[in-house]
Amino acid sequence: MSRFFVSMVAVALFALVPAHRANAQAPARVQGNARSERVEEHPRIRSAIKELQAAKVELQKAPHDFGGHRADAVVAVDKAIEQLRLALQYDKR
Repeated sequence: MSRFFVSMVAVALFALVPAHRANAQAPARVQGNARSERVEEHPRIRSAIKELQAAKVELQKAPHDFGGHRADAVVAVDKAIEQLRLALQYDKR
């Protein structure tokens, strides 16, 4: 797998995750009535998953193969999405 695209995915993930606890975003309140109000946990991780899904679609629809790196990049994105989803599942335990 191309180290360039693995690095690119890693940089994208680190850019979305706060570098310091003091910069961490507080959980966002989900709109609703007072009885059903809940806190959305890990909004940046959920946002990263959505961004990675969009990047995957863009890679797949591109008219070229990025110098032969597209397939490896799609695999790397799939693995990153899987790991983020597993992290969210682990947090629910």
